[in-house]
Amino acid sequence: MSSVLRLSGPALALGALLIIATVSPGRGIGPLYLLGVGLVVLGVAGQLLQGRRQRPATDREPIPVALPVTGRWRGLNSPASSVPSHTHRLAQTYALDITHEPEGASPRALDPLWAPMRRPEGFPSFGQEVLAPFDGEVIAVHGTSRDHLSRLSLPGIAYLLLEGFVRSLGSPRHLLGNHVMVRAAGSGAAHDGDGAAVPAGTVAVLAHLRRGSPTVQVGERVRAGQVLGQCGNSGNSSDPHVHVQLMDGPDITTAKGVPFTWRYLDEEGTARTGVPANEELFTAVAEEAAR
Repeated sequence: MSSVLRLSGPALALGALLIIATVSPGRGIGPLYLLGVGLVVLGVAGQLLQGRRQRPATDREPIPVALPVTGRWRGLNSPASSVPSHTHRLAQTYALDITHEPEGASPRALDPLWAPMRRPEGFPSFGQEVLAPFDGEVIAVHGTSRDHLSRLSLPGIAYLLLEGFVRSLGSPRHLLGNHVMVRAAGSGAAHDGDGAAVPAGTVAVLAHLRRGSPTVQVGERVRAGQVLGQCGNSGNSSDPHVHVQLMDGPDITTAKGVPFTWRYLDEEGTARTGVPANEELFTAVAEEAAR
């Protein structure tokens, strides 16, 4: 079933192309048009079914992990504000986006019309180090996708929606962009930077990394706090940020999302455990970032 569901994206794309290619004024409905409609219906149904199959149980306890960044950041698309935070597909139920906002920097904001797109190097997040959230083994690395221009404007968001739909029809790496996946390994558990147990087999996904920045290879053992790469703007990304998610298996098309927590300081400097809500500023606790 899983291998069949993986074809839902290509089926949807092919069906849409057939419909577009065979529709013309005064021309009757032919077999290719009907085939296209059938493929679109099957593709949509397959993607909905895949999301349903990847929907996790709601009673799972969050796993404590180390913060994968240092400094001051802002939470976006957070499971603390809404679940699913993204979608159940690709194990993104509890995924969190974070963007770097150092002291004195202008808050992240939408450009209404101008500039419609900006170079990623102009954003504070771009080039910030991304760290391993727990001890484990690297099981996937991709680092060749380009860092595209931002889409943080009204025209850009419209383009991003269309672009994201097209990306979703292909391999998951087109959405993730450059990324690293780390699996907690060992006889029973790995450990985060604070010594808490992380169940063996848990997989962390750190996505939208900078092109060429991954510093690890598949099969390499890493420690919590070790540099994995740098924040970039690759894949389905409006502007430079880090996409973080945990899942219960190595296959992102069949695994289910896993909730997580980390320790951080809020805007008042109070230590908290959890994940920041949408638009909440937070700062990494120094000892969790020790490498």
